[in-house]
Amino acid sequence: MKVTGLAIVPPPSASDQPKVTPELLASVLARYSRSNDGLANILAKVDLANPDASIDRILKFVDYGHASIGGLTGGLAIALDNVSMWLAYKIFELAQMADGQESSTRYITMAPTSLPAPAELGIPDDLAARWQDVMARAFAAYNTEYARLDALALAKPELVRIPAGAKEAVVTRLRKNYALDRARYFIPFATRTNLALVQSSRMWAQLVKQLDSLPHPEARAAAKLLRDELMKQSPRLMRHSNADAACQAQAAAELEASCALGLEQLSTDGLADETWVHVDRATPPFLPESQSIAEALRHRANRYGQQGSATRRMRVTFAFNNIAIAELRDLNRHRTGNRYTPLIQAGFYLPPEIDRAAHAQLLDDQAELTRELMRRGSAAYVHGMLLGAQTPFEHGTHADKFIYEAELRTGMGAHFRYAEHLSAALREFFKQVPEAKQWVVEGTAEPE
Repeated sequence: MKVTGLAIVPPPSASDQPKVTPELLASVLARYSRSNDGLANILAKVDLANPDASIDRILKFVDYGHASIGGLTGGLAIALDNVSMWLAYKIFELAQMADGQESSTRYITMAPTSLPAPAELGIPDDLAARWQDVMARAFAAYNTEYARLDALALAKPELVRIPAGAKEAVVTRLRKNYALDRARYFIPFATRTNLALVQSSRMWAQLVKQLDSLPHPEARAAAKLLRDELMKQSPRLMRHSNADAACQAQAAAELEASCALGLEQLSTDGLADETWVHVDRATPPFLPESQSIAEALRHRANRYGQQGSATRRMRVTFAFNNIAIAELRDLNRHRTGNRYTPLIQAGFYLPPEIDRAAHAQLLDDQAELTRELMRRGSAAYVHGMLLGAQTPFEHGTHADKFIYEAELRTGMGAHFRYAEHLSAALREFFKQVPEAKQWVVEGTAEPE
């Protein structure tokens, strides 16, 4: 695992502006909020050649909470190389106010060499060889199915939706994506990936604290590397990034609940889709909503268009009983509201193009390994799962954000399974808010 901090350099046109460190910026703005001197006068008293002394002097004068001022540090960019897909997923779950990107499964080497060592993940020593064997067989299944599906799509191009008049390079890309997107359910959740995040010191400190509080050794190792890197840019605020009792207690409770539910529901069968949507349109009696749904939606040119108060005030919670981790990794990155999953294997998804019986032994062995890790209460059970593992997932947000997500995940270039899940959620949403249907653009996941 490797962590790299990225400096944000002012553009050439800003060369005459003061260049301040993230913590000096935060302290100056803290002073600014408690003064009527104006920003220029405050900056005039700052010794840019000795920023630490200026920070200490301001912070001694200004009484503030580290959280409120940590958000003033601007965007601190950090790249994390060679972390497991599970850790990338967990970081996006925790860092709900970050902007970030993760490597696509279409561009990662799929081989046992792409796995961390068992000890890095907390795999018990007596299960390490068994874990490595199951993961190697999963990669082999992925590569076999990818090659088979790619050849099938080449022989039967009608299987792949190709836009009329598409160039040969586009046809080849879409054919390969057809195979990659269906084979990916065999990819181990422990496979290494890369991600980058941009967020303020306040949010970095909160993220590092939560990672440091998890029982997973990889998460705690990442917390240390992140803290060491962030200390270079924001040392005072990172003092608040150590594990604490509240975070540790919640992490322990979630692990216990997941193991109990996981043992109860662990299965290699494919689960039938169940989708649940709850819409809350209630408003205070002294502040009723006067805008119609049509007026809130009809002015948009596309999904990025501004929506009105009728959808921005409406609460929406939607949940799936069986979303595969392959899809969860992306839906988990929608930042608004709160997301929850016990992250268990309540079934295993494979698309109809793959013969489940041909891989029955692998799926049985993988499930038994996961079951044994859960029996032991080991946090490493997550590293026994493959991307086809299905888990319940709930997301609570507002209607404007839900509509954006549904239009995105059914729109051009969307993965076929995203489209199935979000189309089902839209159907349930329209039952409760029928007047929105005319103005919401549900796509067909057509190729890009």
